[in-house]
Amino acid sequence: MRHPDRYSMPRPAHRRVLTVANQKGGVGKTTSTVNLAAALALHGVRVLVVDLDPQGNASTALGVEHRAGTPSVYEALLGEISLLEAAAPSTASPDLLCVPATIDLAGAEIELVSMVAREQRLKQALSPEVLDELRVDYVFIDCPPSLGLLTVNALVAAEEVLIPIQCEYYALEGLGQLLSNIDLVRSHLNPRLHVSTILLTMYDGRTKLADQVTSEVRQHFGNVALRTVIPRSVKVSEAPGYSQTVLAYDPGSRGSMSYVDAAREIALRGAQMGPGGTAGAETNGR
Repeated sequence: MRHPDRYSMPRPAHRRVLTVANQKGGVGKTTSTVNLAAALALHGVRVLVVDLDPQGNASTALGVEHRAGTPSVYEALLGEISLLEAAAPSTASPDLLCVPATIDLAGAEIELVSMVAREQRLKQALSPEVLDELRVDYVFIDCPPSLGLLTVNALVAAEEVLIPIQCEYYALEGLGQLLSNIDLVRSHLNPRLHVSTILLTMYDGRTKLADQVTSEVRQHFGNVALRTVIPRSVKVSEAPGYSQTVLAYDPGSRGSMSYVDAAREIALRGAQMGPGGTAGAETNGR
C-alpha cells in the first residue's frame, strides 16, 4: 500500500457521521463502507465503522471478531455497555475501529419497539463524548438492506447519508422510497439530515446501460454524486472471503484505486465543510 504520509488525505473541518443506506440489496453498500473507511484510515484519517447489519459482513471484512457473545452494537443499543467497550481495532489499519454486529442484532428490531426513544438509541450510544474519546474524524454506519428500525436509528444518529447506486437495470428502483424515508426522518427526528454523497458502483464501461445510469444519476443529483465511479471488479468481490478490504487484498487493482480516489473526494469535501456538513457537496461542487 502507498505510504500514508506521502499521500495523506485532509482531516474534516468537523467530525462527519455518515449513514450508508440503500434498502436494495447487492448495491455494494457494505463493500463501499469498509473500503472507503480503510482508504481514509490508511491516509492519515481516523475512522469508526458501526456495523448495523445482523449479517456482520462489515465486521468480517475489517477483521473484527463478531461471534455470539462478543461485545457489539447490540448491547450498546440496549444500553448494556458503552460503545467504547464494543469498538475494536481493525486489522486493516491502526486508525480504523469497528463496532461489530453479532447475530444477536437480528432480534434487536423487536426488542427496540417497546423501548423509550427507540429511534434515538444509536444516537445516544454515539455521543460526542464517546466519539471524542475514540478520537475519530469519520463515522460510517453500515445499514441492513431494509428500512426498518435499525436503519431509522442510523438516520437519526447521522447528519449525512451516503447512497451507493449500482450501474445496473432498476438501479433507481426503490430510491424514491429511501429518499421519502430520509425526508420523514428529517421532518420528525433529525432536521440536520441530508444526502451528501452518491457513489456509483459496479460500473462496467463496456455497456451502454452503465453510461445511461451514470448520466441519469448525475442529472438528478448533480454535484452530490462523486466524480469517481467504482468499476465492477472480481477483486472487490473476492476480498471479503479473505476477511479483508480490497485495499489489503489487492492494493494495485482498479477497484482498490477507485475506492482510494472516492475516499479522497470525500476527504476534500469534508475539509471544506461548515459545521454539520451544511456547506457540503451541493455548494462547492467538489
